[in-house]
Amino acid sequence: MSNLPAAADASGKSSLLATLTPMALPAFFVLLWSTGFIVAKFGLPYAPPLTFLLLRFLGVLVILLPLVLILRAPWPVGQFRQIAVAGILMQAGYLAGVWCAIKLGMPAGLSALIVGMQPVLTACAAPLIGESVRPRQWLGLFFGLLGVALVVYAKINLVGLTVESVLLCVFALLSMTAGTMYQKRHCPQFDLRTGTVVQFAASIVVVLPFALYYEGLDMHFSNVQWTGNFIGALLWSVLVLSIGAIFLLFALIRRSDATKVTGLLYLTPPTTAVMAWLMFGEAFNMLGIAGMLVAVVGVVFVVKK
Repeated sequence: MSNLPAAADASGKSSLLATLTPMALPAFFVLLWSTGFIVAKFGLPYAPPLTFLLLRFLGVLVILLPLVLILRAPWPVGQFRQIAVAGILMQAGYLAGVWCAIKLGMPAGLSALIVGMQPVLTACAAPLIGESVRPRQWLGLFFGLLGVALVVYAKINLVGLTVESVLLCVFALLSMTAGTMYQKRHCPQFDLRTGTVVQFAASIVVVLPFALYYEGLDMHFSNVQWTGNFIGALLWSVLVLSIGAIFLLFALIRRSDATKVTGLLYLTPPTTAVMAWLMFGEAFNMLGIAGMLVAVVGVVFVVKK
């Protein structure tokens, strides 16, 4: 009889753990994903944006390629071109747009909110790939755009917010949306390990000429200040963002948590805004906070089944 309370306690802890684990992993993914905008703030003072991204892409290849060869992972025969195009859009185009915008002074929280409209844009462009859009989704698009407009208006007088930086974020948004739709239509299934190698290799080919021409890149990376902050930001970008967060996303999907992950992804903008407020003092006034909430509501209208 004396063992019953202990057994009940153990059972309760086990039940609590079983309940919390499915919630904790997606939340952890969102937390990691949101740090991407913060890392840009840390790394960009010491290297031009395209040079930083080039080093990030190279770092991923240095780590993943040997693992792929050792594990003998299957290469996507017949899908190289499609996977490369998707990677160029979702890696090179998206990241270059965001990082160049932040380099020009775009607040991290605002950049996260603008590109966070990607699920709305993708859903509303669904007819292009043979999918229907419900009236509620159009309402969600309206709310999403209204939320972004409110936040931009609230921040329009802040130093660093320029037309160029906004356009770069919009370019990143369009690039990610196009890449997502292209991959969904032309190469929805491929081995994650080898497919990631193909995508980052293709991104290097695209980013390298621009880094050479616009940023004075040379073989010695003399345009980089190899400080502790820069190395830390680079390692975080490679290990946590480009490898860890992506692999965690697919692991969650395999655990049938895809819906939960998708829903939590839309918490990236407010999560990033809170991080930026804590670390860089990027404050939102009441209008900006209201706009952020309206944007989140809009996305919920679009993605909720």
